[in-house]
Amino acid sequence: MADYSKMYNPQSFADFAKSSSHFDLVTLADGLFEKAPEQIIVTEPKFFEALDDIVNEDSFQDMKNWMLVKTIYSAAGYLSEEFRQTGSTFSRALSGKKEATPQKKSAFYLATGTFGQTIGDYYAKKYFGPKAKADVEHMVRNMISVYKNRLENNTWLSEATRQKAIVKLNKLGLHVGYPDHIDELEYKYQIIPENQGGTLFDNMTKIGQVAQADNYAKLGKPVDRTKWEMSASTVNAYYDPFKNLIVFPAAILQAPFYSLEQTPSQNYGGIGAVMAHEISHAFDNNGSLFDEYGNLNNWWTKEDHAYFTKLADKMVKEFDGIPFAGGKVNGKLTVSENIADAGGLSCANEAAKNERDYNLYDFFINWAKIWRMKATTQYKQLLLNIDVHAPAELRANVQVKNLDDFYSTFEVKPGDGMYLKPEDRVKIW
Repeated sequence: MADYSKMYNPQSFADFAKSSSHFDLVTLADGLFEKAPEQIIVTEPKFFEALDDIVNEDSFQDMKNWMLVKTIYSAAGYLSEEFRQTGSTFSRALSGKKEATPQKKSAFYLATGTFGQTIGDYYAKKYFGPKAKADVEHMVRNMISVYKNRLENNTWLSEATRQKAIVKLNKLGLHVGYPDHIDELEYKYQIIPENQGGTLFDNMTKIGQVAQADNYAKLGKPVDRTKWEMSASTVNAYYDPFKNLIVFPAAILQAPFYSLEQTPSQNYGGIGAVMAHEISHAFDNNGSLFDEYGNLNNWWTKEDHAYFTKLADKMVKEFDGIPFAGGKVNGKLTVSENIADAGGLSCANEAAKNERDYNLYDFFINWAKIWRMKATTQYKQLLLNIDVHAPAELRANVQVKNLDDFYSTFEVKPGDGMYLKPEDRVKIW
């Protein structure tokens, strides 16, 4: 699933319906969507090729039992406190948490998860103003300018691929802070208070039904390119390859990532590197498969892809096998994010040097600060197995070794623990 192209398998619904001789999939789809779609994207072809062996008369009772377990498990947080405590036992074991999330905090997470844009709008307008928004947009334009200059002067891409890359960069969409309007879906959620006979379970069940109906109603409709997939109160950022869009919610536009009180060098070492990281995703091993409109349309030549793969393999090698939390880093699993980190840090470094009074010590120190985290050993081990990002500590300490400025700034010499030979330093963008 880390390779998006492998999930894109268009199939006629008539052919797909033949996957099962035990279920009438056409009637099922007609009931869900009013009319079965003519074509669908099958993300897991091998599963559906084996569907008759997996779900049949012999296994159906087991399947129903498992569905019952899953239904109770998904509702555990909406039932009694005993259910909520018991329902989180497995996830606590995975993450190493000693006890369940406090009830008040759990309620907050439930509210923000349900009314994310409403709460995000309140958060953004209280903690993120127009002055900061304008400054952040200025930074993003600077990062795009650095990237454009690098693409124009790239020596390993063919002319045709390079020009199309610049077209894609020029079409890149930008969302900063918060959306212009709250998603209409959240206005459809009706909460019945407890004193009027409502329960948390009933309210959340109804909200789920409304959200599902809204999702189904989008079938066959044009894509809404203005829609935010993340609340403004979320400390995160993303690149959407299906829309060629980068998004920076208000909550990540706070110190140490960003602040009007910080120096430009600090801001570029923080949010600047994150900005360029997201831009890099437009040109990584997945982003390069999508054109400027977000359509799966490979615009690279075979030779360019082959050369890029060689560079990507160097990044795989740089991280693969590094000991961490009792395990080892999977270089292939983390390669896309590591390429984006490398491109982001390198471009942010250049942008910082274009500002007056730049200070590379502040730049690198703030880069390290944004990756600080507290985690149990179990949680680190969990992330090591499933996360497409390298461990935060390594994101801070490995990537800087690829930049020449790091060595001059901290006087790193051969024999020092963080020294990397010039020929081993990975430079892609």
